[in-house]
Amino acid sequence: MTHRLRGPVRIVGTGLLGTSIGLGLAARGVEVQLVDASPTAMRLAADFGAGRPAEPGDRPELIVVAVPPDVTAQVVAAELEAFPDAVVTDVASVKAVPLAELRALGADVSRYLGSHPMAGRERSGALAGSGDLFVGRPWVIAGHDAISYQRGSLVDDLILDLGAVPIESTPDEHDRAVAIVSHLPQLVSSLMAARLADAPDEALRLAGGGVRDVTRVAASDPALWIQILGANAPAVVEQLRALQADLASLTDALEAIDASGSRRAVADALRAGNEGVARLPGKHGTHTRFTRVQVRIDDRPGQLARLLTDIGDAEVNLEDVRIEHAEGAQFGVVEITVVPEAVQRLHEALEELGWQVVA
Repeated sequence: MTHRLRGPVRIVGTGLLGTSIGLGLAARGVEVQLVDASPTAMRLAADFGAGRPAEPGDRPELIVVAVPPDVTAQVVAAELEAFPDAVVTDVASVKAVPLAELRALGADVSRYLGSHPMAGRERSGALAGSGDLFVGRPWVIAGHDAISYQRGSLVDDLILDLGAVPIESTPDEHDRAVAIVSHLPQLVSSLMAARLADAPDEALRLAGGGVRDVTRVAASDPALWIQILGANAPAVVEQLRALQADLASLTDALEAIDASGSRRAVADALRAGNEGVARLPGKHGTHTRFTRVQVRIDDRPGQLARLLTDIGDAEVNLEDVRIEHAEGAQFGVVEITVVPEAVQRLHEALEELGWQVVA
């Protein structure tokens, strides 16, 4: 594989994103210099192989600022001043506010290009880092008029070396986009999960894949999300108002379900959801439609490996997979996602090998 960055690359902040970037670059032979306000966090990331502690006299080619949003602009400004020959990017999840703050500070934004990898985990810190975190994931480059193509190409090289897919945008376009595809889902997930806090134990024992899917990101760090939402509040409020209106209409319809038009209103809301989810890109960014096949699997060692091997032997390409367990049951259900034309062949092959296809 051809690597584009020569390095060195200085990473400021050794949380999940900073450590993951360091791990990915170090694995590709790029010299990585690590900096963190916490010496313990920095040494931990270094111990995991994300790079080495930065030293006086280092002269990085590219600087990646991976710190919380409320201090991003100040740290970027300090890095631009300390390293006048380096290009600086940041990976904060909002882009318009840091750029505006840098201009207000009088920073040299001709060497700054904000970016945002659309990748993450519910866990944070160096322990959650992975050099493969960005593979196949979109990574936004929030361009502006003050930076040249030549300087900005270093950020392109960073993204491509980490296996991500560069997506060009403006800071304002980016912030409006993440409001609907990232920030609103986080709030919906958190609000839904909050409904479970006082739910009876009997209800929670019935929890299946639906509620787990909706609430998965509710485990995210509240302190970080307060900063993200605060920096993108206008765009998030716009989406919340629209959702609020939809919820009010749906509530009114259900309260008077026997009234003329109420059932249609509920059906229209559900159908709109079908249409929305159908627009989401699938594997490799395509809009290919997929079908789910469910297979019962015993809770014994080696069963999942055997099932996946049997799927491969049937020459069926697996697009996605997940497992659901019912409380107290000694078996689970594996949900396999494949292209529709492979369903019949997969069904027949699995049943011939003794698997119970349940749906």
